[in-house]
Amino acid sequence: MTHDRVAGPGRIRPRRLRRSALLRDLVAETRLDVARLIMPHFVLPAEGGEEPIPSMPGIARLGVADLVRRIEADRKLGIRAVLLFGLPEEGAKDAAGTSSADPRGAVPRAVRAVKRAMGADVLVITDVCLCAYTDHGHCGLLAGEEVDNDRTLGALAAMALGHAEAGADLVAPSDMMDGRVAAIRDGLDAAGMTGVGILSYAVKYASAYYGPFRDAAESAPRHGDRQGYQMDPRNAVEAVREALLDAAEGADMLMVKPALAYLDVIRRVRDATRLPLAAYNVSGEYAAVKAAAANGWLDEARIVRENLIAISRAGADVIITYHARDALGGKWL
Repeated sequence: MTHDRVAGPGRIRPRRLRRSALLRDLVAETRLDVARLIMPHFVLPAEGGEEPIPSMPGIARLGVADLVRRIEADRKLGIRAVLLFGLPEEGAKDAAGTSSADPRGAVPRAVRAVKRAMGADVLVITDVCLCAYTDHGHCGLLAGEEVDNDRTLGALAAMALGHAEAGADLVAPSDMMDGRVAAIRDGLDAAGMTGVGILSYAVKYASAYYGPFRDAAESAPRHGDRQGYQMDPRNAVEAVREALLDAAEGADMLMVKPALAYLDVIRRVRDATRLPLAAYNVSGEYAAVKAAAANGWLDEARIVRENLIAISRAGADVIITYHARDALGGKWL
């Protein structure tokens, strides 16, 4: 009888702490911190220009000057960190992705411009991968039909060094070559860039959620796919191995990509390492929400808030999301 009385609805009522917004805020276990949101951008190899991306409503490829203006406007909303992806000049793609290391390329130019305009007020992270710069669209150099892991490492290190010399705060290798974190760390250190950090795409799955991004970056492979180097969606234990390997090679932060279909993986990696952990709320996840909201099927503000809370609750310290501007501008968070 005593047990029934204690456990019954009269004495113990969890709903008491849900009765008002102030109470719910007081006891909330997960809190979204604006300082931990990163806004991705696609940079054109030009001073000006804006090319909307049809599959990613609200997102556009921007020339360098337009990018700076956009980042300055976003900063007023509270966005203080950006992730830059570049596109090469027309006709510059080749089998080796040589334009990826061009100091006059879109990303180094953008980094210098953002740092001149805003200095330490904006954290600049740059994606390091060859896929947008190779004529075959793969993330590394080819040997026949297969990506040659070890020959690719030097090209990635050169690309990362070019970004660091332009002023990037963090470089973010997304290629999924084995050993690339060590190669980039060694290259940066040898050049005296010991203060530039590495945010490693440590756990990147071969996912169908990347479709809109490949349109945006013009980086779809011309043949085959990336299942030979990106992770198999069926594997979760392997994600911990990948994360720990990158940590041992000198990564300063780790990432899981995509986010929403891999919340369990975010938790596994979070439990396995004390390094800061990012999660990438990728283009397909963004596009799906936008399409459903445009059709009136979902409340965009509420679903974005719920998705970002879920990613944070799973264990991500940092969230890379195309929703950042809308969420902050609309006060959705």
